[in-house]
Amino acid sequence: MNNFEIVNEYGYKEDYSYLDEVLNHTLDKLNIKNAYFSIIFIDDEKMHRMNLEYRGIDRTTDVLSFALEDNDNIVSEIRNLGDVFISIPKMISQANEYEHSEKRELSFLSVHGLLHLLGYDHTRSEEEEKIQFGLQDEILNDLNIVK
Repeated sequence: MNNFEIVNEYGYKEDYSYLDEVLNHTLDKLNIKNAYFSIIFIDDEKMHRMNLEYRGIDRTTDVLSFALEDNDNIVSEIRNLGDVFISIPKMISQANEYEHSEKRELSFLSVHGLLHLLGYDHTRSEEEEKIQFGLQDEILNDLNIVK
C-alpha cells in the first residue's frame, strides 16, 4: 500500500483534495507498491533559498524534488521516495500564464515531482524529456485534467 502526505506550509486555501486521485493514479499506472513520499506547499522565498542552496540557481522555481532512492544499494520493504516541494505562488502564476486552471497546474507539478522521485529526469536527454512529459500528459489526460 502506498502512503503520501500533503503538507500545506504555504496556507493554500483552495481545495486540493483531487491530488489524492492524481497521485494514486500515477502510482497505480507505474505499478508502484509500498511507497511513501511527501508533497510540501511552500512560498517563493523558501523555494528561492532551496534552489540556491541545493542547485546553485539564484532564483525561484516551481517544483523541486529530493529523491531518497538515488542509490541502488537501498533495499527496503517500504520505498521512502522523498519529498516534492511546490511553490504555490509560482504555480498560480504559471496557471495564469499558460491560461489553464490551478487544478491542472498543481496536478502537473505534483506528477512531475513524483516522477522525479521515481527516477525520471527530463534534464538528461531529449529522449528522457519526451518520456517524462509524455507520461505526465497521459496521466492528466486519463483523469480529464486538461485545462
